[in-house]
Amino acid sequence: MIKIAITDDHPLLLEGLKNILSKEESFEVVGCYSNAKAMHAALPSTPIDILLLDINLPDANSIELIKPLRIKYLDMSIIIISVHNEYAVINSVLQEGAQGYIQKNAAVDEIISGIKQVLKGQRFFCSQTKSIVDKKTKDELKSVPKLTRREKEVLTEVASGLTTIQIADKLFISPHTVESHRKNLIEKFHTKNLSSVIKLALEYGLIRQ
Repeated sequence: MIKIAITDDHPLLLEGLKNILSKEESFEVVGCYSNAKAMHAALPSTPIDILLLDINLPDANSIELIKPLRIKYLDMSIIIISVHNEYAVINSVLQEGAQGYIQKNAAVDEIISGIKQVLKGQRFFCSQTKSIVDKKTKDELKSVPKLTRREKEVLTEVASGLTTIQIADKLFISPHTVESHRKNLIEKFHTKNLSSVIKLALEYGLIRQ
């Protein structure tokens, strides 16, 4: 039996996927988790072949979870399930070690095919994801930017409406350092202003409000 676990914070999707996959004779859903904490608690005692991992969890950025999970559980393959259709997100999860990427509105047959293909050691994209990858333009972000702890702190405070001076006072750094972080963030996201950076960072789950 192919042992499958699902981590997603939407109860209806979680239950729906479980019911769909359980109908396959060779599939056994051995775990359903609504957040990263529950998943981390269960995995050490639950052998898994395939982990279907939602990219947006309430307590973690799944992009940052992939590599540590792959290192710790060598026999477990990870397929991301997501509503994101940006090339940067898709490419980032692949760079971190995920073996598949499936849009949440993909057909049932595609999800089942994806699991079987990944188990054969092959990478899998659902048809929508494949189309996005094929149409990628040179100007698009290649991957989700990796932010330092301080960059995340500065961006979070900017998103909350604080000025440079207020951020400097709160984080015990100089206004010049805050401005340097602001400039670096704009460069990392290839945007023209910090408002666009905040929008993308929120969408990618890099910061929370």
